[in-house]
Amino acid sequence: MNRFFIDETQAWEELGGGIRRKLVSWTDSLMAVLVEFDEGAIGEPHAHELHDQIAYVIRGRFEVEVAGERRVLQAGDAFTAPKSDRHGVVALEAGSRLMDLFSPKRDDFLDSGGY
Repeated sequence: MNRFFIDETQAWEELGGGIRRKLVSWTDSLMAVLVEFDEGAIGEPHAHELHDQIAYVIRGRFEVEVAGERRVLQAGDAFTAPKSDRHGVVALEAGSRLMDLFSPKRDDFLDSGGY
């Protein structure tokens, strides 16, 4: 856990496919993650067994699907994907960015060396 996140001191972790992330901070029960996408980059549809997720669009636009429902979201919009709800995104603009919030924290993100 970091008490303060200083953006300019944290490197992006390249995930491939035009997607990168920065872990902002976490506790045992909550994690915040910045995720940035190149235009056309796809966050493949998936579901979480253990984690509830809220994703807030910081900038850009995304085509989002949650539990079979599709919407185009832009800066200021958000979606919620409770555990077991299948969800995915496609970035419609270069530099589109999400703030993902997970409960509980994503231990797999910590294990990947992204922080």
